[in-house]
Amino acid sequence: MKSKKKIYSRIVIHLFFVLLCLTFFIPMLYVISISLSSDAEISRFGYRLFPNNITWDAYKYIFRNTRQLIDSYKVTAITSIFGGALSVLVMTMVAYPLSRENFHFKKSISFFIFFTMLFSGGLIPTYILNTQYLGLNNNVWIYILPGLASAWYIIIIRTFFQQLPSSLVESAKIDGASEITIFAKIVMPLSTPVVATVFLMVLLAKWNDWYTTLIYIRDSKLYTLQYMLQKILREVEFIRSVTSEMSMGMNISLDQEVPTEPVRFAMVIVAAGPTLVIFPFFQKYFTKGMTIGAVKG
Repeated sequence: MKSKKKIYSRIVIHLFFVLLCLTFFIPMLYVISISLSSDAEISRFGYRLFPNNITWDAYKYIFRNTRQLIDSYKVTAITSIFGGALSVLVMTMVAYPLSRENFHFKKSISFFIFFTMLFSGGLIPTYILNTQYLGLNNNVWIYILPGLASAWYIIIIRTFFQQLPSSLVESAKIDGASEITIFAKIVMPLSTPVVATVFLMVLLAKWNDWYTTLIYIRDSKLYTLQYMLQKILREVEFIRSVTSEMSMGMNISLDQEVPTEPVRFAMVIVAAGPTLVIFPFFQKYFTKGMTIGAVKG
């Protein structure tokens, strides 16, 4: 009887997680299906899980300027990976002394960092600071330096550092290790879960950033992927509206000229595709700790 109950409970649990997975997978399948459909098919049949006729018109429209799109991918990838790594390095170096009990300025610096979460200078002072004083206008460093540290992530990393066994640091100091050695060879290897999580969050934020390009960038070679896709979408909507006004009273098929709806969903695939590939490599660090067994009993 007990074995049967265990089997039934396992079946119920497995069915629950299968249904849960479908709630995430089916919307993504809808996005792929619509991106491979035509406007005429969407207007006639609506959103369908599988398209009747697969067409690549939306992707052809997005990749019609391949060189510009590749440059946008490069800018986004370089600034996201390099900026994310540099940001994590800075934030961990700030969080480490704040996690130590013998750091004399711990309370004052922690309050200063927390205070920045409550108030900000606003858009205009930030723009003046970045352009006139730091010289970051129309510069690739505008994607990296202004958001180099986040008060919220520093607090999260500091809290994780505080949970590490203090005996590790004490034993390392007895052996003559310096603070830099302790930080690099003991604290950081044990903090892989929080470092990987924060790095992924920073990377996603930088990957999805288009507002910075809108305000500070004028050189098309420095456009990010998200801004480039926003620009394509605005062009599609403009062409669609102008063509519809000019074609009033004329027998013109607009769906074949500008695939408006498929382009929207194709841009989701183009923008989110690389992050979906990267995410599984970080997934294991979200639920797995690395401090278990670090201190011998």
